[in-house]
Parts: sequence; C-alpha cells; structure tokens
Amino acid sequence: MRQSMQKLFPADELLCHQTPETFATISQADSSWTEKLWGSLFARDGSIQVDVGIGKYHNRNVIDMFAGVSRGPEQLTVRASRQLDLDPHRVGVGPVDYEVIEPLRKVRFILRHNDIQPLRFDLTVTGVLPPFLEQKDEQREPHGFRIQSDLLRYHQSSTVSGEIWLDGERIEVRDEEWFGFRDHSWGVRMDVGEPAPDIFKPQRLDGDFILTWSPMYLRRPDGSSYEIHHYQQWVDGATTYFSGFENLPDGTQNPLYAVVDQLRYDPVNRRLIGGTMTFDEGWGKTRTIEIEAISDTGFHLGTGLYFGFKGQRHGQWHGPEHLDGERYPDVSQADTAREVHQLRDCVIRCREGDAVGYGIFESMVIGEHPRYGLTRETSFL
Repeated sequence: MRQSMQKLFPADELLCHQTPETFATISQADSSWTEKLWGSLFARDGSIQVDVGIGKYHNRNVIDMFAGVSRGPEQLTVRASRQLDLDPHRVGVGPVDYEVIEPLRKVRFILRHNDIQPLRFDLTVTGVLPPFLEQKDEQREPHGFRIQSDLLRYHQSSTVSGEIWLDGERIEVRDEEWFGFRDHSWGVRMDVGEPAPDIFKPQRLDGDFILTWSPMYLRRPDGSSYEIHHYQQWVDGATTYFSGFENLPDGTQNPLYAVVDQLRYDPVNRRLIGGTMTFDEGWGKTRTIEIEAISDTGFHLGTGLYFGFKGQRHGQWHGPEHLDGERYPDVSQADTAREVHQLRDCVIRCREGDAVGYGIFESMVIGEHPRYGLTRETSFL
C-alpha cells in the first residue's frame, strides 16, 4: 500500500529533529545519500589488521557491510547486504553488528560466526582522543554541474580490545598492543551504485589522479599526544579537495593549509613504501612527518566494494538478504592488486621529531607520475 504519511521511528521520541520530517525521511532524494561507519584496527607490530564497514543507503532501501582481515599479504573478506526497511532500526547486516557503548568515545564491532570465512571477532574501540570533524567534502562533477560529493565525516584515534577467531585460533586483542581509527560519515557520496546508463561517465584512467587520506596519532616522550590528519584529492595538476588539521586532546583543531609529499610507491602494485609529508601551517611555517609501511599488512578496500568489485558496488540491491566473500593468499601480486584495487588501509609508523606513533594511510595514484617513478602503462584503479 502506498504510504500517504511518513513513518515514525523510535528516534522521533528524541529532541534531536533538525527538519520538519520524521527520521524515516532523508532531507533529499539523491540515491547516493549514504551514512557509513568504518574501522581499521591493527596490531601495532603490523602482524594483523581488521577492517570493517557498514553503509546505509536510505534512499536505496539498502544497508550493506564488509568485514575482513589482512595478515601480511593475505586477505579475507565477508560481505553482506539486506533490505533496509525489513529491520530499519538495526545497525547491522548479516553477521555484523555495531553498538555505541559510550557516545563519541567507545563503540563495539561484532562479526559473528558465518559460512563464508573462518573468521569472527568481538572488538571494543576506545577513543584516546576526542573525535574530530574533517572539512566538509563538497565537490562538483569535473564535467557538468551536479554536486557529486556533499559529505561530512569525523574520525577518532583509538585503542582496541577483545577477541578474534581466525582459522579456529583465538587471538586476544589488548588495548596496549592494538591501535586503530574509526570514522562516521553521512551525505551524498561518490561511487554509490552503478552510474545511470544515459549520463556521461568520465573514465578515471584517462587522467592523472592522486588521493591520500591519513590520520596519524603521535606521542612525545613526556606522554603528551596529538594527531595529524589530512585528506587530499588531486586531479590533472590541481587540488580539488583538501582537509588538514593538527588535532589536540582538548578538542582544539589547528588548520593545515596544504601538503607536499615525497613518497615512494611500489611500481608494480602502487603500494605505499614510505617517505615524508610536509604540511603548510601558514605564515611561512611547515612541519614534516616521516612515515613508513610497517609490514605487508594493509586491507585492500576493493573487496569492501570501494570503486566496485566483480560487478558489485556500494548500495547495490542484492535482494532481501545476501552474503558472500573470498580469501586471497597474496593481494600484493600484480594481477590480484588490479582486482582488489589500489585503495588500501596501509598500517604505517610515523615520526615527527621525538614524537612517534601509528597511522592508517589510504592512497590511490592513477596515471603517469614521474616523480614517483610511475608510468601510465602500469596504471590501474
């Protein structure tokens, strides 16, 4: 039956409305509207990493998830999707659930037993700094006029505790041995679903493109800590989006205005090796962070459907319930890297002066970039 009136949700009991609508309705009808949760959680020695994400596509009536493990070059992934309105109040999909234990400080990711991979976990993520907003990501299409990205995101540096079961082995996860980052974003997002067949679709591989995103948590010898975070997109010689901050424990955010990198990438699979990031603080001041990949561990987000994977895309309708996944013994191999894409949650060690710490570094380097020693012939998404 056609709904002539809006539906009421339990959240409508709360004093948190911001539009004259119920929580059953998004403020706009764009089918790319997404609310996403993400976490990248890792052993500090780089031996193993858990990645997990949940995406809610309200105007598509879909909620989906991915959860997996990177252990050196090996990667396992479980994916699920379901019809949103069959259980709109559950923040979970298939074997994955998410719980807010203490708002803006402590959350829980759970992957239960499943028939896809011999993997399950129960992990509590506790912030060591407050969550910090990034600059709103507002970008128009390079060819045309539509706003293709209108997105707000916050992230949080955290320790991790709990348990992982992999191949029948229990792995204890302790706060003092594990670290990670989680984020939460909402708004109109790029790369949701297949592009409409009757509109112009630019080809990414025809141009030169760089994306880097990284939160880095650092501690000084006196125990004080801070975070350096940046997100940059660069297209054919111009920066199309930049967000950068020094984030402090009291919640202060000091803006950074630009970044110049001297990074090294593997020419075969374009994985980050290391290098430096020099940030412009304004008024002629700069600061330089040294980074290095800790190990081969680093979850490739293609299997989480970022930029598509074997015909699947974020927010795609797969029926009332869907569950799948795969296991790769070595995602660093050239052919496999092209299948799981470049974008990867690389576990890094970072240093600024006598401050040291950990981070996640996501990167895509498409096209020809002589300063990295990368040719167009070896380029891939």
